[in-house]
Amino acid sequence: MIARIAVASAVFSMDKPFDYRIPDSLTLQPGQRVRVPFGASNRRTEGIVLAVMPDGAERPDGPALKPVEAALDPEPLLSRAALHLAAFVRERYFCTFYDAVRAILPAGVWFQPRDRYTLAENAAWDDRWRNPAAQAVFQTLQTLGGAAEESALRAQFEAEALQRALQYLRQKKLVTCETSHRRRVNDKTERIAVLAVPAEEARRFAQSHQASAPVQAAAMELLATLGECACKELGYYAGATSATLRRLEKLELLTLREQEVLPPPPPAAAADPKPLLLTPQQQAAYDSLSARLQDASPGTALLYGVTGSGKTIVYLRLIDDCLAAGRGAIVLVPEIALTPQLLRQFSVRYGARVAVLHSALRISERYETWKRIRSGDADVVLGTRSAVFAPVRDLGLLIVDEEQEHTYQSENAPRYHAREVAIYRGAQEHALTVLGSATPTVESMYRAVTGAFGLCRMTERYNGRPLPPVEIVDMKRELREGNASIISEPLLLALRENLRLGQQSILYLNRRGTSRMLACVECGSVPMCPGCSLPLTYHHANGRLMCHICGHSEPMPARCPVCGGHLRQIGCGTQRVEEQLQNLLPGVGVLRMDADTVSAVNTHEKLFRRFREERIPILLGTQMVAKGLDFENVTLSAVLDADLSLYASDYRAAETTFSLIAQVAGRAGRGKLGGRAILQTMTPQNQTIRFAAEQNYDAFFEAELPLRQLRGCPPYRDLLTVTFHGREEERVWQAALAFRARLDGLLHSEFYRGETAAVLGPAPASVARINYHYRCRLTLSCVNTRRLRELLAFLVREFAKDRSFRGVGAFVDVNGRE
Repeated sequence: MIARIAVASAVFSMDKPFDYRIPDSLTLQPGQRVRVPFGASNRRTEGIVLAVMPDGAERPDGPALKPVEAALDPEPLLSRAALHLAAFVRERYFCTFYDAVRAILPAGVWFQPRDRYTLAENAAWDDRWRNPAAQAVFQTLQTLGGAAEESALRAQFEAEALQRALQYLRQKKLVTCETSHRRRVNDKTERIAVLAVPAEEARRFAQSHQASAPVQAAAMELLATLGECACKELGYYAGATSATLRRLEKLELLTLREQEVLPPPPPAAAADPKPLLLTPQQQAAYDSLSARLQDASPGTALLYGVTGSGKTIVYLRLIDDCLAAGRGAIVLVPEIALTPQLLRQFSVRYGARVAVLHSALRISERYETWKRIRSGDADVVLGTRSAVFAPVRDLGLLIVDEEQEHTYQSENAPRYHAREVAIYRGAQEHALTVLGSATPTVESMYRAVTGAFGLCRMTERYNGRPLPPVEIVDMKRELREGNASIISEPLLLALRENLRLGQQSILYLNRRGTSRMLACVECGSVPMCPGCSLPLTYHHANGRLMCHICGHSEPMPARCPVCGGHLRQIGCGTQRVEEQLQNLLPGVGVLRMDADTVSAVNTHEKLFRRFREERIPILLGTQMVAKGLDFENVTLSAVLDADLSLYASDYRAAETTFSLIAQVAGRAGRGKLGGRAILQTMTPQNQTIRFAAEQNYDAFFEAELPLRQLRGCPPYRDLLTVTFHGREEERVWQAALAFRARLDGLLHSEFYRGETAAVLGPAPASVARINYHYRCRLTLSCVNTRRLRELLAFLVREFAKDRSFRGVGAFVDVNGRE
């Protein structure tokens, strides 16, 4: 028998199924993982069986097939439907088959390959061989007793040089390699630095090294106070890197240990669920969706309901119907922060049938949860983006809540969009896919109004109260009147009124840190990240300048490093807003929620619980406070800078801004008290701002459609972006220009003449350099057909094989967010 296998070691340029002979001692099925020899060196690697064929399928004139060495799973891990899903992800999102499989399976099922190199019997080095690196590795193996794992050798040699040396030794038949596989079920841990000397000695070290080793001094000063601290916190507050901490460990000033990150506590025990009472609009939406749920091919429907209209109750009724029919359901949410709130509702109603999947879970927990779902013990899955791949038995319903959110798009290979995967999976498994939103994407609404999707509208809030009125504040007028603060006078008055009434407020600003950047008032120079083409952001909490892209950190200079002039802070972040609120409203509690305060597992839930139970007057945060939150005592919400996202270099900028404003406004007045919203902007006459203030989605949609059509953007065309990246800027641009010339030539050929496509660029990426790698991109505005995807995939594979562009990488993104 012959097995057609997707191999883990195959890169995109050579990704295809490979045929292997199945030994008589093995019985394999599609979906099983195996260990196979691969490549000219027969390096052992993992593979997954795609198909099993009789011997007659082997080509009689082809080379002899290599045998499968071992089965890594006793039974298939992937069903045929899951293999088809992986094939869809591979073809649609320009990744390898194994990249797609890794997205589908949890981290706990993967094996860690371990290579062990052993000196051949009677192996001896010939002095005529001129390869010092290989000789050094050979001598190291002799010192280690004739055998060592590759990880031990990697600790002593540079990775690329080691690989070349080992390849040379294998060619000379001086070493042999054996590969074993160990399952990776390591739990999530956090590295902790513990002071190993008395605090007085640590402070003496810090004082004596302030000039010669300021980062080490700062780290020891902090540890002298705390005793022990997470390495992540030492990096944030003292700028200490891993190398700095290893140096201090060698000096026996501290010790490093791994501490397990505890998972969130289990949900409260289920009580008897209350009956779900529906409003007339909810009932109409439920009846329509429930009828589709009974169809053999239910398709996709958009549930468009204003904030507070009660979409969750409709979801729960649909899940009830699904479970009653013996089928399973998946509910996707865009943020981990929203999971605990929904989990409470779901656990009360469905108890142990609920499973939760998101990245904050331990690897072992994700693995155990995945097994529960696969076995059928859990048939309601709640989770973030990756939960769309959950192996739910007899899937009947997929719900994508807040379907407009960008977090549903993966930024790493495979660069899939969970909404598109859900639509495909629903079609393949005859399940109903429901897209829920108060501000749907233009693409989803367009497909709904043109009949491709069903459409259900809910235009009234569940409690019958009106949507909160939105007041637009012109920040130019505030400046003219002498208020340079980001807190306008109308907002300050509204906050004081809320404090007087004992009510709570939510303030939104999608920028963390203290200021956007620093600038010299004398020469105008701006401190930049050395590895990225971005200014460094000042963080008052640690007194450092930080890059939010690569993580670079350095102390804030007292004066301009170029001319010695005074440095002025430009722009405003959440830390600066917190300072201004404390100055304007002394003694008033402010809870800040951003990436700097939310770091450990379950902190989202702890912060929200504090806000709810302690009645903290003001919640200030980034996008994690903008959606899905339901606090009855919140009567005021405010967008502090509506212009931040409006003028971004993305065709979705207006859509994103409208959605954020509507979502933030929707956090107020969800209880009996009513509410209002304040929108601060420099451009109060902007059409998007006005539509958002009126919460008039239909008018925004009608105005946005012709702009999208004019620009050749979704929903009329897709944007396939090829990004080129490398350390040498000139070579990156040469590669992009050569790629474009080849693409233009093929698009003008007879075979592709019927395709609708326009090539734009190459142009610099929005962030032209990240971590010392230059980036530029080529954009194909086109009708996204299989033929064009195959053309781009072919060109990227050929590009990767072209030796003249070594050192330059390329990848394709479909309607990417950057």
